[in-house]
Amino acid sequence: MKRFLLSLLVVFLLLSSVAFGAETPKYGGTLIFGRGGDSVALDPANVTDGESTRVTEMIFEGLVGFKGETTDVIPVLATSWTISKDGKVWTFKLRKGVKFHDGTPFNAEAVKFSFDRQFDKNHPYYKYGRWEYAEFALDPLQKVEIVDDYTVRFTLKYPFSPFLANLAMFSCAIVSPTAVKKYEADFFKNPVGTGPFKFVEWTQKDKIVLEANPDYWGGRPYLDKLIFRVIPDNSVRWLELQKGSIDAMDGINPDDIPAIKNDPNVVFYQVPALNICYLAMNTEKKPFDNVSVRRAINYAINKKAIVDAFYGGIGIVAKNPIPPNMMGYNDKVKDYEYNPEKAKELLAKAGYPNGFETTLWTPSIPRVYVPQPTKVAEAIQADLAKVGIKAKIVTYDWGTYLQKTREGEHDMAILGWGSDNGDPDNTIYVLLDKDNTKKGVASNISFYKNDRLHDILIKAQQATSVSARKRLYEAAQEIIKSDAPWVPLAHTSAVAATRKYVKNFAVPAIGAIKFTRVWLDK
Repeated sequence: MKRFLLSLLVVFLLLSSVAFGAETPKYGGTLIFGRGGDSVALDPANVTDGESTRVTEMIFEGLVGFKGETTDVIPVLATSWTISKDGKVWTFKLRKGVKFHDGTPFNAEAVKFSFDRQFDKNHPYYKYGRWEYAEFALDPLQKVEIVDDYTVRFTLKYPFSPFLANLAMFSCAIVSPTAVKKYEADFFKNPVGTGPFKFVEWTQKDKIVLEANPDYWGGRPYLDKLIFRVIPDNSVRWLELQKGSIDAMDGINPDDIPAIKNDPNVVFYQVPALNICYLAMNTEKKPFDNVSVRRAINYAINKKAIVDAFYGGIGIVAKNPIPPNMMGYNDKVKDYEYNPEKAKELLAKAGYPNGFETTLWTPSIPRVYVPQPTKVAEAIQADLAKVGIKAKIVTYDWGTYLQKTREGEHDMAILGWGSDNGDPDNTIYVLLDKDNTKKGVASNISFYKNDRLHDILIKAQQATSVSARKRLYEAAQEIIKSDAPWVPLAHTSAVAATRKYVKNFAVPAIGAIKFTRVWLDK
């Protein structure tokens, strides 16, 4: 009997190896990822756009990161951390034996250098590394100190609830001090980190090539090379995937989803994302300084029709700045219904009975939160025309568009945001607080300022109770709805597609797709 059972076990193992052998990860090969636009820069201290961060997250790492496709914070370049009783001192133990891609060691000195170049105006490399959004991510940071070669201490001015989650964001990645000193202003196109892939070349508006880091502390990636290729048109990108000239893509036209799902050679991915697409009204420009005009525009736009027509089942109508699956979402907020007559009444009350002329800015490339930006803009334009508002559509290349909206050159602009850490602070404070209205670096492109809202958001940052934070964010959403600096348009799912031979691929709710353990079964 024992011999018989042993024989059965051997046969089972042999059959298993045959049946599942194809799923054994393989090293080698090049994965080409098709995307809608090029990166703006490759220095994590100088970017916020998704096309840049999807590349930098493969080159650089932070002290902590997010586990898989979740918002759970885990150790990365740090191995552990402790927090003082007053919540103001954070001490991190660092991973030993890690090297940057240029062969120099990762240590506490590199950590201090990476943060000081963003915060310390007297730092010799501050002018090359000042992160334009540092103030809202780590505003309470007072100083970073080296305890020893592999211990670093962060001291905050006050307790700050999102601190650890913010440290997991792409912007807090650790850079090679040697490389920053070598390349100075050109570091953004010569990035050197500790991540799973190393930078090889960047042909602007065409492709970025990365190669596997053979000495990666977490284990060499399965792929030999990773190429990010720019293909602006969604439909053309889908044709390239069908032909096999690219291996994976995002920025999918909703109309193409049925065909993608039915293609036996392709795998479709869809996950709820933590994002928002919105129409921002520049409250520093007339007539958008008038709340009645802003409310009128909210009544004038048929959001449901737009989502139904141009989001193809991957979007839902938004009424708040944060999505329903985020902590603190206020479902009691009553949205502005589609009501053109009400819009006309409010415009007349504001002194514009015949409407007015303005501009409507829209991205030139598809984004996760707006897969068909031109069509969405045209629909908004048509809705506004019905209430007497003549809006001329304006667009620029992606980098220019971002810079000009940060400068406040627009009247109205379509834009969006994907949460970097899953915390409502990273959306509401970043996009709607008065702290973030500085021309040139504004993330609040409506330039909306409300002192009561500001006080609530600062309290929410410092509150240690989750229930207290929820109540504060719920109150914040009531204020924003009333003041109407935006028309919140849609929340979407993150979608992507790959050839069937691409294995261990996943789409995260936040952050960039991670290619570290992706492999090809060709």
